[in-house]
Amino acid sequence: MMREKIKIHEAVIVEGRYDKIKLSNIIDAFILETDGFSIFKDKKKLTFIKKLALERGIVVLTDSDHAGFMIRSHIASAVPKSRIKNVYIPDVYGKEKRKSMPSKEGKLGVEGMSTEVILNAFEKAGVTASKVTCDNPVTTADFFELGLTGGDDSKKKRKALCTELDLPEFLSVSSLISCINNMMSKEEFAEKVKAMRI
Repeated sequence: MMREKIKIHEAVIVEGRYDKIKLSNIIDAFILETDGFSIFKDKKKLTFIKKLALERGIVVLTDSDHAGFMIRSHIASAVPKSRIKNVYIPDVYGKEKRKSMPSKEGKLGVEGMSTEVILNAFEKAGVTASKVTCDNPVTTADFFELGLTGGDDSKKKRKALCTELDLPEFLSVSSLISCINNMMSKEEFAEKVKAMRI
């Protein structure tokens, strides 16, 4: 039986892909990775985060170590305070299963937290959440059917779609699908692609 996910209206910003994988199993939201310190050089991604903040608000969830706070501070300096919610995980010392050594500061990151701890952190931060089940989301199968994956020109089509939706071209297929599901229904998406004639 599939566990009901918690729907988060805001876009959720995390550090890396393992954090994103962890959260994807717990919440239904648009989740974007900073790729660690890459956010300090990636102006396009920071511009996109600003756009998300103005459109729907953002939730920042980084590790509780020094690096996590540097990333959090960098994003906060670019976004109005009213459009950002900070979710903090507690300091728990240990090592993630996939790692051979603990982190520099010996703390577990977002990926090492339990579902209960993460949900509690969201609740403490007052993040907008409601239990919902998405009736008919856009899936990777829909992307394949529409030629947005699996074809010679799929990448070009996805780039055109990103341009049309005013999204950055660096989005992965899964991030793009997640974003579309937060922006429109499957029917609206199909109409949009049809109208683009890609």
